[in-house]
Amino acid sequence: MLEFLNKLEKAVTLTLVVLLTAVVLLATIELAWIILRDVFTPPFLLLEISELLDILGLFMLVLISVELLETVKAYLKENVVHFDVVLTVALIAMMRKIITLEIKDLPPLTLVGIASIVLSLAAAKYFFRKAR
Repeated sequence: MLEFLNKLEKAVTLTLVVLLTAVVLLATIELAWIILRDVFTPPFLLLEISELLDILGLFMLVLISVELLETVKAYLKENVVHFDVVLTVALIAMMRKIITLEIKDLPPLTLVGIASIVLSLAAAKYFFRKAR
């Protein structure tokens, strides 16, 4: 039974790698398409702030996907989740959220909460690296 579960886990992980690779590829193509479309529509070679924020958000999403793919590949090779990579993904995800947020629409306590999360993740990453 344990052998079956190990094989099933390997198959699920391999499936995740294939699916996530497809998502990264499609998201990269989508990012390239959006950049080209925005750059070549009038006014040429100029991006509005909203377009720039959309592009940066999608770029960060692709970066998060690549880091997640790295996590899944590392798990597949070593059967261990790497804490450092998970922290990196979490930090990138928070940065993406911060970049795309409309800060003026948020209550101050929400901003304090977001800052607390970022500081906690950064401190965890710092202490984890220092401990290694």
